[in-house]
Amino acid sequence: MLYRTFTETLETWYRQKKKLALLIDGARQIGKTTIVREFALRHYQDNFLEINFLTTPSAKEIFSQDLSAEEIITKLTLFARKKLIPHRTLVFFDEVQECLQVRTAIKFLVEDARFDYIESGSLLGLSYKGITSYAVGFEQIKTMHPMTFFEFALANGIQESTLASLRKSYLEKSPVDAFIHSQMLKLFAYYTIIGGMPAVVQEYVQSKDMMNVIELQRAILALYQKDITQYAEDKIKVKDIFDAIPSELNAKNKRFMLSDLSKTARHERYFSSFNWLVDAGVALPCYNLEDIKEPVAINKKRNLFKLFMNDSGLLCSMCSTDIQFQIVNDNLDINEGSIAENVIATQLKANGFDLYYFDKNKLGEVDFIIEQQSNLIPVEIKSGNTYKRHQALDALLQIKGYNLQESHVYCKGNIKQEGNITYFPLYMIMFLKKENLLGSIDSFELKI
Repeated sequence: MLYRTFTETLETWYRQKKKLALLIDGARQIGKTTIVREFALRHYQDNFLEINFLTTPSAKEIFSQDLSAEEIITKLTLFARKKLIPHRTLVFFDEVQECLQVRTAIKFLVEDARFDYIESGSLLGLSYKGITSYAVGFEQIKTMHPMTFFEFALANGIQESTLASLRKSYLEKSPVDAFIHSQMLKLFAYYTIIGGMPAVVQEYVQSKDMMNVIELQRAILALYQKDITQYAEDKIKVKDIFDAIPSELNAKNKRFMLSDLSKTARHERYFSSFNWLVDAGVALPCYNLEDIKEPVAINKKRNLFKLFMNDSGLLCSMCSTDIQFQIVNDNLDINEGSIAENVIATQLKANGFDLYYFDKNKLGEVDFIIEQQSNLIPVEIKSGNTYKRHQALDALLQIKGYNLQESHVYCKGNIKQEGNITYFPLYMIMFLKKENLLGSIDSFELKI
């Protein structure tokens, strides 16, 4: 069984005395169904009802008429053909994008409070038009991502004590043992070409057969292509963008250029097509910033962005057939370092960061700008051996008006601090996580 950090989200939800319905969003094939089944087995045993609206379309009739809790629960019991024990049963609605009335009815089911409810689906950001009434205040929405490098390391036998020791080195900015460092770099190279799709990771762990791995990756890509054909309104534009992701990342500045799709292409015409891929969880946009100042969200340029794949393994499968061989043989700098940048983007997104970069004339491009504890931190990704050459980062740090206190360079080298630049090994990205400051705000009691 593959360990997933999302399990902690499920456990936190389970401990709540008054539960909302938990809605798990995310791209296809990332393990949403599996993790809910494993969770249900631990906490609900046989008191578990799973309804998959994709494989059992007839179940949609449960929500076709009266949406009162009493009526729906009567139909659920008939569907299950067994007694559903109040306050001990979990009802799992899977692939809810196929039956959007569930998200309207969930309000009445949560108010009834007889059972616990989890919803799961893909393409949910694209299905809002089909929902007659949102159950605002009755759903707790959480996004799940492909497996991170941390999870991949555990799946491949890395001991928790080793990961704890690495984290200690990360926090203390102290070098890692040379042997451990070289082995972790090699494992990170394998993660880059395998990615975080659970079925793919499981196949690699069990067989170590890369041909099987690639076949599974291509099957997932085919499923994404099928979704475009089935669900996208402007299928041609969405498919053109999806197919162009590898070549656009391979360009020198990695920025997505609409002119490469068509000489007459305009951003406003393609905006909804880009959003389709983003809402489907297939692509990750990284926006250029107008300026280095907070809040970063209001400084982004919507028409200047890089578009990453949600999984580096899938990206490798979209590229040339020998790219996997080159990466595991210490050539991560291939394709202008675009694949290394993509794998880091997926880790930053999974660790809670929104993706931004900074590119300005006469200064150059800095790969990522992250917001942490009200500070802005430039992050550079260097996949080659000349990782101490970073002219754009140096120029940015010299601008006094930005007052940047620290910066990170993720590279092949060991941990080393030079002034306000810290060099971290690429695999250390697993420890760079968005910190939630809301929990540290003291409560305020009005005394008038």
